Amino acid sequence: MGTYVPNTKEEQRGMLKAIGLASMEELFDAIPKEVKLDAPLDIPKGMSELEVSRKMRKMAGKNMVYDSVFRGCGAYRHYIPAIVKQVTSKEEFITAYTPYQAEISQGILQSIFEYQTMICELTGMQVSNASVYDGASAAAEAVIMSKERKRRKALVSASVNPMIIETIGTYISGTDMELEVIPVKDGLTDIESMKDMLDDDTACVLIQQPNYYGLLEDGDSIGSILADTDIKYIMSCNPISLGIIKTPAEYGVDIAVGEGQPLGIGLSYGGPYLGFMATTDKLMRRLPGRIVGETKDTQGRRAFVLTLQAREQHIRREKASSNICSNQALCAMTAAVYLAAMGREGIAQAATLSMSKAHYLADRLCELDGYELVYKGEFFNEFVTTVNTDVDKVLKTLSDHGILGGYPLEGSNERQLLWCATELNTKEEIDTLVQILKEVS
Repeated sequence: MGTYVPNTKEEQRGMLKAIGLASMEELFDAIPKEVKLDAPLDIPKGMSELEVSRKMRKMAGKNMVYDSVFRGCGAYRHYIPAIVKQVTSKEEFITAYTPYQAEISQGILQSIFEYQTMICELTGMQVSNASVYDGASAAAEAVIMSKERKRRKALVSASVNPMIIETIGTYISGTDMELEVIPVKDGLTDIESMKDMLDDDTACVLIQQPNYYGLLEDGDSIGSILADTDIKYIMSCNPISLGIIKTPAEYGVDIAVGEGQPLGIGLSYGGPYLGFMATTDKLMRRLPGRIVGETKDTQGRRAFVLTLQAREQHIRREKASSNICSNQALCAMTAAVYLAAMGREGIAQAATLSMSKAHYLADRLCELDGYELVYKGEFFNEFVTTVNTDVDKVLKTLSDHGILGGYPLEGSNERQLLWCATELNTKEEIDTLVQILKEVS
């Protein structure tokens, strides 16, 4: 790091002298000798900007960019208006630093405030934080939010994305909470089993809407069961679906979470993504991360500040219940710009088109021998079908035609694929997909 520290060797010697040390090595005497490097790092020599650019382009050339995508599972390909990148690529916004100093961070703070406002409008909830790392960590943080002194058991439906369930397990492994998985029946949360699992130790019930299999859960019935209890109702949502289906608030949810990637953030290999969280006023102080608030400065002008950071380790120290150290500010602003550009009608249209095209895709696939819907319930833009031949062969053939096919479900008794469609999938693409599958058969 010496090259990047903005002080000279002479200044460094002056600082060492001021604290009574003779050398930089003496400064690090407290570090055991056996963990120190006794030779330079085994890394290549530095390259020029041109060399780095060429190397990066060569690496990027290995990526497979599909013309058509029929896969979702938490990451979705939607149309992104050009204005989104135009605004978010401005150099004033491209920073990962948290805006602690309000007097020089009004632009970033306002962008987060607008994001929070839109998330509340989208979910129907009363308060939102400034975002967390991704949808899975948002779900895990929501589970921890629900913990009470005598309530430490989290019930999570088996119809929730397995990666979210795994993340929740990882998060609570360092706490005294326990995780129990509610069985599914016909692809949906088994409500009768859930009732039997509820007890005085239950802190929360978490479902996904639409769920991992694309089906719409009976959120009203679950909400009615939990309404007169102290058990927190958590719902992980697809934000685009909220353009046409009930909001979490309308289901009686206490905490709404989800993956914000569909809101203007392009598909990429692992991120960066965006976890949104929204809750009621009653639970506001349990939210992890930061909340940006609106106020007035000494001259009475509209201003923005970091209002609440109740669970953070640098505020609560030993009482902290979250180690979220940053927010996804650039991704959050991207979501805000996308929502502003699309508006209520645009989000509703994207949701309607995604749903209608998914149903057309399902109908066409079910025309093929050996392709049937595994679950008969109502679905949004994802669904599961059987496959009449080797799954790997199907996906390889589609890939050779520039098509990313459905996601193979692990652990299923028979060959199954989880398909997805969005507004970007045309009728011609769907018909081409079906024709290729017919030839594979």
